[in-house]
Amino acid sequence: MTKQIVKDAEERMKKSIEVFRQELAGMKAGRATPAMLDKLRVEAYGSPVPINNVANIEVPDSRTIVIKPWDRSMLKALEKAILTSDLGLNPNNDGIVIRLNIPPMTEDRRRDMVKVIHKRTEDERVTVRNIRRDANDQIKKAEKEKTISEDESKRAQDEVQKLTDKYIKEADQLMALKEKEVMEV
Repeated sequence: MTKQIVKDAEERMKKSIEVFRQELAGMKAGRATPAMLDKLRVEAYGSPVPINNVANIEVPDSRTIVIKPWDRSMLKALEKAILTSDLGLNPNNDGIVIRLNIPPMTEDRRRDMVKVIHKRTEDERVTVRNIRRDANDQIKKAEKEKTISEDESKRAQDEVQKLTDKYIKEADQLMALKEKEVMEV
């Protein structure tokens, strides 16, 4: 029973870290990445779809993203989606592709971004700790109901703590990498 509780906690922590990783990847760091467009939805054939379902996204250099739609009639919809998004970018439409020029970040903007990254990392730590608390509560409940022994309960709680430490460390490493990327000029 405790193995199932620990396994469930680990799966939840893993999913949480993966969401955190994707969120960090989508944050603009003054460098062009296709991940910046992951959240973008385009109105295509009557329904909103992810941008990568209607176009190829290329990054020819660190300051440019090129979006080449498979169907040229999608250019206007792509342009509209970019303009209405929170990316703050102006698309350049040449009738064949859309080019997005990523402006360099100012020092103040970099510091603000680092603050956001630190806040989001702290939120992630809290999420992992909440998963730990839920798992420990389940373990203690099982011990109270005499379905597991006190030793087994202690072992399982130690295992959950090791997982918690592991995933908090991973979140901190992701934060450090993103912070380094953001502060790089």
